[in-house]
Amino acid sequence: MPPAGTSFFSATRTQDEISVVCEEDAAPQGEHVKVEPDWRALEVVGPLDFSMVGVMSTLTAPLADVNVSVFVVSTYDTDYILVHAAALERAVDVLRAAGHSVHAA
Repeated sequence: MPPAGTSFFSATRTQDEISVVCEEDAAPQGEHVKVEPDWRALEVVGPLDFSMVGVMSTLTAPLADVNVSVFVVSTYDTDYILVHAAALERAVDVLRAAGHSVHAA
C-alpha cells in the first residue's frame, strides 16, 4: 500500500490481483508490480446520491466519442475519471463542450 499521508489512493482486491491506484511517486515497488504512469484525475463533485442514474455515462460518453480512454474509480461520495496526461487538455475541452464545469485544482 502507498505510505501514510498519500493524498489519493484506492485499492481493490479480487481473486486474482490487488490493484492500487495512487500518485506515481507513492506507487508500490517490487518485482511483480506493474505501473501505468502519466494519468491525471478529474474529480466529480459529490457527494452523489446512489439513486442518480447515468452520471458516469454523461461524463464518459463524450470522451469515448473522441477516443479518450478513461479509468474510473468510484468512492462512497463521488467518482474520479482518470485520463492519460497526454489527453488531459482534450478531455477538459470535450467535457466543457458537453456542458460540464471543469475547474483546475
